[in-house]
Amino acid sequence: MVNLWQALVLLAAAGPVPAGGARAGGQAGKTVIDPGRGREIFRVCAACHNDGPEPLGPALAGVIGRKAGTVEGFRYSNAMKRVGLAWTRKNLRQFLQDPQGMVKGTRMPFSGLAIERDIDDVIAFLAEQR
Repeated sequence: MVNLWQALVLLAAAGPVPAGGARAGGQAGKTVIDPGRGREIFRVCAACHNDGPEPLGPALAGVIGRKAGTVEGFRYSNAMKRVGLAWTRKNLRQFLQDPQGMVKGTRMPFSGLAIERDIDDVIAFLAEQR
């Protein structure tokens, strides 16, 4: 018989749930969004998006609902200043998939996230940052 500790180790080792699967607490056919996993993925983003002196990207705390290109003191590209959108979850999803495709001329040197679950988890993490 498998004890709880062994079950958790097995679940962690299983990695991402394939489409149509579910993790503990989820429903069959749906993947559970995990802001903790989003925090781990965001570590790559935090190399530029942080609140240190002279960051390469704007801090993203409170990004959901904020108008693009408006963090005071950050030098945005003209494209980002003129795009005229608010960072909704839908817009963040599109931007995280293809930054250059959504805002042509942005200076963000990132090609995007390819895995939808990664995007969902990063957005869930960002939603917790205020």
